[in-house]
Amino acid sequence: MLLNSDEYEDARQSRDPRFDGRFFVGVLTTGIYCRPICPVRIPKKENIQLYRSAAGAAEAGFRPCLRCRPESSPGTPAWIGAPYKVSRALQLIAKGVLDEGSVDALAAQLSIGPRQLTRLFQQHVGASPVAVVQTQRLHFAKKLIDETSLPLSDVCFAAGFGSVRRFNAVFQNTYGRSPRQLRARRKQDDAAAGGTIEVRLAYRPPLDWQAMLNYLEYRKIPGVETIDFAANAYARTIVVDGQAGDIRVQFSDAGNFARLQINFPDTRHLYHIVERVRLLFDLKADSEEIDRFFGQDKLLKQVVKKNPGTRVTGCWDGFEVTVRAILGQQVTVKAATTLAGRVADRHGKVYASANPQLSRTFPSAGDLADADLDGIGIVGQRIDAIHAVATKIARNEIGFDGVLETDAFVESICEIKGIGQWTAHYIALRVLNDPNAFPHSDLILRRAAAPQGETLTPKRLLARAEAWKPWRAYAVILLWKHYQQSVRDNK
Repeated sequence: MLLNSDEYEDARQSRDPRFDGRFFVGVLTTGIYCRPICPVRIPKKENIQLYRSAAGAAEAGFRPCLRCRPESSPGTPAWIGAPYKVSRALQLIAKGVLDEGSVDALAAQLSIGPRQLTRLFQQHVGASPVAVVQTQRLHFAKKLIDETSLPLSDVCFAAGFGSVRRFNAVFQNTYGRSPRQLRARRKQDDAAAGGTIEVRLAYRPPLDWQAMLNYLEYRKIPGVETIDFAANAYARTIVVDGQAGDIRVQFSDAGNFARLQINFPDTRHLYHIVERVRLLFDLKADSEEIDRFFGQDKLLKQVVKKNPGTRVTGCWDGFEVTVRAILGQQVTVKAATTLAGRVADRHGKVYASANPQLSRTFPSAGDLADADLDGIGIVGQRIDAIHAVATKIARNEIGFDGVLETDAFVESICEIKGIGQWTAHYIALRVLNDPNAFPHSDLILRRAAAPQGETLTPKRLLARAEAWKPWRAYAVILLWKHYQQSVRDNK
């Protein structure tokens, strides 16, 4: 689907970074598509076509630009102007559901017909689901070629290509060059020490990454996570498919990107590691759009003005957040953090890292399903809840892949004794990456949204939050900030 070029002409002419990834420019005279921030001479309006996504431009026959590198854009926000089914499908695709599955299977997971799903994709993304996957694979491979020193065979399989022959053919057809020729074009930087892979993750400004680092610092699990405020960096251990590694994400005021360093033994998992980090820091969101929306709300407009670039901090692992949420019931955040550290210390695996503060991996659901949690300060009811949820996850009876809509997920996990509405909604907020998630029973939200000195009922808060759809999750973060700032100002 083509976009109206008039609506985006100012952004294109000014190379506005806030629009990077929101649309792509197909240049008719060259057959190339670019990001709106491309440094080359701006083509005339009559010589361009605008597309909602890079996949749409690629499906229309345009080749990606070698100068602005569309593979390095923040990506198209999954939920901008798209119905829930499309945004959820894009989330699932990013999490790998089409790596081995089919469009028919994806559609079935979303309770929709495959033809209807394809029609919705063409209407709202401008490309088919298959084209989206193919473009993502191509872009990720190009990013690894340009930004790392990985062997090209490793790049091939990390990006999801089935064979080196297919990998070479796609690049030759798309870029007119082989992967080896493209690698030869890039500036030869020194390889990262110790086999570390480093890539840049772009985002649209503004992004309040300091707030996210503060949020994670307050909840970090000792031995598993650490924050280095001197370097503006977050680091943690990870486990993917039974293999351990670690990541480090560093932010800077210079440039709209974060530096991601990955230490992991199997390069085939790199794409999904990168995507999970994007979700962890909500890097695909469009803060300009969100801030403008809440700027029209009587309650939130001043909060947005004080806190531009608010994002929803996600998580690395859904089970880890679930355990952390259970441990946090009726205790302070600091106490829950201490308990989570004890669980990791007793049942997590030892991890050797160059960072001495990363010494353990968090235990899996299988590790905790019948683990001994006595004697470390956890009350019996919480132990039972952890055992129950771990057992269900280990048996694949509960998943964090986003297939279930938020309400259905909350209903499912609340069947576990010891997990109530607040805990379930908090887990959904952090884990499902649903921009409309809303823990309406949260006491702080009910106070923050009410006139001073009052507290709304959950029902009244839900009614008030109707005006915040489809971005209620961002309203949650803004209200939490508003409450904290109000308490601090009134001291």
